[in-house]
Amino acid sequence: MSIVNVNRIIFSIFAISFLLTGCVSKEKTTERMYQALENVVEAEKAFEEQQEPLVELEKQEKEIYDQIMALGMKQHDEIVKLSDEALSIIDKRREHLQKEINSINASKTEFKNAEEIRNEIDDSEQKKKATELLGIMSNRYKVHNQLAKEYSSALDNDKELYQMLKNESISYEKLEDHVTNLNTIYQKVYDANEEFNELTAQYNEKKLEFYEEAGLKLENE
Repeated sequence: MSIVNVNRIIFSIFAISFLLTGCVSKEKTTERMYQALENVVEAEKAFEEQQEPLVELEKQEKEIYDQIMALGMKQHDEIVKLSDEALSIIDKRREHLQKEINSINASKTEFKNAEEIRNEIDDSEQKKKATELLGIMSNRYKVHNQLAKEYSSALDNDKELYQMLKNESISYEKLEDHVTNLNTIYQKVYDANEEFNELTAQYNEKKLEFYEEAGLKLENE
């Protein structure tokens, strides 16, 4: 089973000060947009917290799978024991996946505020940058939705694999076909994960570009 790593959106690790240019309402709009975007990051903290335990669980399951593959079918009792351990890990992975999905949904809710504020921006270049930024994030949400669906499908098929392994009379051909299908599903997970990471990197870069265009001084703390 492939192990995937997911990038995160980042807080602006800066002391933020607003340039005292333009009207007060313009500054307030910019400040509100900044706060809305950082609230999106805050909402994804739980998403970030799932990544390390997910990777660790995936590694544990991979080790169990390798142990099973090294055993002969005559050692069926041990295969059943290991398969049950793997099934327990799959349940834990699904719990972390659901927490990740919940976090992304909370992020989407915060993101709607940024979309509304974008419509209030008068400066054409700022609005253009904001539109580009929000477009990237919308695509990122769509890709994560697909990533979550593929990952959930992979979990379903992982579970089926270990249930098959517990069946002493299962044929090698059926196992081989299932593993082939499972590898195809994990390739889809990997591809979606790569696209998600790329969009996350683009979003982080565009967010800083927007802050600069909006007239924010970004100074390292």
